Amino acid sequence: MSGLAVGVQVEIDWVHASELEKGRGWDEVRAAHGILVPGGFDSRGIEGKIQAGQYAREYKVPYFGLCLGMQTMAIEFARNVLGYSEANSTEFDPASPYPVIDLMPDQRELASKGATMRLGVYPCQLQPGTVAARAYGNGQIEERHRHRFEFNNAAREAFEERGMRFSGVSPDNRLVEIAELADHPFMLGTQFHPEFLSRPTRPHPLFVAFVKAASERAGIKQNSMAMNEVAEK
Repeated sequence: MSGLAVGVQVEIDWVHASELEKGRGWDEVRAAHGILVPGGFDSRGIEGKIQAGQYAREYKVPYFGLCLGMQTMAIEFARNVLGYSEANSTEFDPASPYPVIDLMPDQRELASKGATMRLGVYPCQLQPGTVAARAYGNGQIEERHRHRFEFNNAAREAFEERGMRFSGVSPDNRLVEIAELADHPFMLGTQFHPEFLSRPTRPHPLFVAFVKAASERAGIKQNSMAMNEVAEK
């Protein structure tokens, strides 16, 4: 439906991240006008997702990371921009000396995973002048979550100094909800799951913004009439 909102036909090529790790599937990635990395659990294909994020960052390909896709975007940035080659999430490497993704401090001593996920709807405050704020068109939103690990606040300052913007945070500024690159046409990741609130007649604004960015990279002129028709519905 985001394609309809923008006035383009979206063609999806599925690429398994674990295949990218073996050097396969890169022709599809290189031909893509946008790269979306979805959510997930466990370590399978993680390095492939990180490599896809690196390609999108270096070649200015529109990138949209959903939950885990935001986390792998952060890991890639820490490794290849900040120079922390061993940066990781403690979900995949508990001994990482640069855990840019980690459990919240009050969860680290819990032995069981039961009831420790951040589930349900949480508020998010958007930062003015960002890609996220322009996409939503307002300052505060609510989005649905389903995850345990969060961006490590100890890394915020180093990320911001090198061009990462935390364009969406919890109202108390304790949790990163949206991260984006300032010097990129569209490289944005969300800690929440925007797909949970996307509807056939009301596509999520971040999906619309991502498809629009991919269309611009492809040199396709968007149909503003189509966007108005969907908005009216």
